[in-house]
Amino acid sequence: MMSIPIKPLADRVVAVREEAQTKTASGIYLPEASKEKPVLAKIVAVGPEVKTLKVGDRIVYKEYATTDLKIDSAEYLVVKEEDVLATLS
Repeated sequence: MMSIPIKPLADRVVAVREEAQTKTASGIYLPEASKEKPVLAKIVAVGPEVKTLKVGDRIVYKEYATTDLKIDSAEYLVVKEEDVLATLS
């Protein structure tokens, strides 16, 4: 299990954003400038009041509802549980 330097409080989760796709489903490679910022992430820590999410869940979240943190070379998102729109299987 990955050790992270952030401990979320209340109903917040800490997640790591998933990498943007580098090619389309049909195999066409995308230039770096055309990649959209993904709204998918993987949860790496949960606060004590989180009820429905757990570490390891892949989530879809509201694009502008996160706090972005960069600690050393790692980038993290802090998201309130209510701003998580769905989980992916």
